[in-house]
Parts: sequence; C-alpha cells; structure tokens
Amino acid sequence: MPPPRRPDRLVDRVFRGADAIAAGLLTKDALRSSAWRRLYRGVYADASLESDFSLQVTGALLLVPAPAVFSGRTAAYLLGAQELVDRGTPVEVTVPPDVRFGPVAGLRIRRMPLPEADVLLHRGRRVTSGLRTALDIARAEALVDAVVALDVLVGRAIVGLGELRAAAAELGSVRGARRAQRAVAMACPFAESQPESRLRVLLSLAGMAPVPQFSVRDGRGDFVARVDLAFPDQRVAVEYDGAWHAAPGQFARDRRRLNRLVAAGWTVIHVTAADMRDPDGLVARVRAALEPPRTAK
Repeated sequence: MPPPRRPDRLVDRVFRGADAIAAGLLTKDALRSSAWRRLYRGVYADASLESDFSLQVTGALLLVPAPAVFSGRTAAYLLGAQELVDRGTPVEVTVPPDVRFGPVAGLRIRRMPLPEADVLLHRGRRVTSGLRTALDIARAEALVDAVVALDVLVGRAIVGLGELRAAAAELGSVRGARRAQRAVAMACPFAESQPESRLRVLLSLAGMAPVPQFSVRDGRGDFVARVDLAFPDQRVAVEYDGAWHAAPGQFARDRRRLNRLVAAGWTVIHVTAADMRDPDGLVARVRAALEPPRTAK
C-alpha cells in the first residue's frame, strides 16, 4: 500500500480541510489518511506535528470568529503559565453575546462582553489580560483549583498580587465574586509547585496556617534549610516530595538536609501524592505533630 500523499504546502501545517480540497491539494478521502490529524470540525494538522496544547490553539485560530478572545486557562497558557493546562484541557474562547458560534467539540465557548481594556494582543493572538484571566479563573473554578492556578499566575508575575486583591474587592455582586475573593485571599506568590499549593490550601482549609517557603535557622542564626511549609512556633515542617526527589544523588542530599533540620529541633512531615489522596488522614498527621507533647503523670 503506497504511503499517504503529503503535498509540500501542507507539510508541518495546520489547515482547513475545505481550503485544501478547494486548492486541489487533497480529496475528502485523502483527509482521512494517517498523514493528517483532525483537530476540530474541518480543521486538520500534519500528523507529524507534536500533538500538544499549542497545536490545539493554532487549530482554533482557524475556526473562531474575529471577535473571539482566548480566555481562562488557555489565556494563562499563552501568557506563560503552560503548566496550567494538560491533555484534557479544552481550548477556551470568549465571544460577544451577539456572535453566533458553536458549539464545537474540543472548544469551551463562553459568551460575555469583554471590555477592550481586558484584552491584549499577545504574539498575534487576542487573549484576556493577566488580571482578567486570574479573575475569570477565580470566579469560575473550584476553590482549591483556583488558588493553585492563582499561585502560578502571581508567581510568574503574569498578574500582581496587589492588583489582583484590589480588583477582587471591587467585583461587587457579579456571579462568582465571593468565590473569587476567597481564592484571591489564599493566593501566594512563593509556592514552588502545584502540589505544594494544594497542600497549603488543604491545611489552611483545615484551620491551620502554614508559612510557605520558610527559612529555618539554628540557635546561632545560621541557615539550615528552606522548607515548603512551616509552623515556626511548633518547629514543624511539611514537605511535599515530588518525582524529582527520586533523581540520582537526591536521596543522600535529602537525608543530610533532614539531619540538619532534626538537629535544629524541627519535626519534618514528608507528603507524597499518595498522601494527598487521603486528605483527612494527612490533616490528622499534621495536626497531631502540632499538638504539644503530653507530660507523663
């Protein structure tokens, strides 16, 4: 069986199927070959291109109407927070209420007016501003997910925490305002990973107040270590152990660091992804470590 025909004009390209057919480059049957990947209704890509979120955005550009604006997590991705999307994240666009468009499989279409002050032209694409993107996520998403996303956005300076707090306070009675204000109040620019953010929010919602990225010092004032989350009064540190802890040589470095913390009088609780799947048990572990030791009668 001969390999599928791949016209040079379509190599490494994203294109409309109707345009390729009208130009005589492909037939309807040829579009169904393994040489092409269908991204959306009528939109295709060279199958040799990496199938990532950027490809989905490029395909969406050929489909959305001119007034459309990339928003939500798609805007966050385009503004530099690539970790806020994954394979299952749909491309999100916002269109004016009077524009007829959709539904389209693979796109999340929101209908609302967007002031031009909330829109940027970023690398040739219309996206919501960093501030509007953060507020939209905070208003629409579940609290923990929203705080995690806000941590990334403020940590990467896509939006300033001060301006975000001021804007959230002025939301008034719009839908999702209270949810956004609660999420913004919990946002932190110091989190170094999304699991760490989730852990901090979990403990905070349980009534605890961990200090993020705390520098531990010994009795002489010398630096010992910086820990993910700390309860300085009780000298308890909570550390999230991600996949990087399994890197060659990391185990020995972690042990030396742990020994220094213990020598400085600190208790260290290590948390893994498995622990996060049992939030009640995890909260109980941390709470028990914070309780003062019982004296023998």
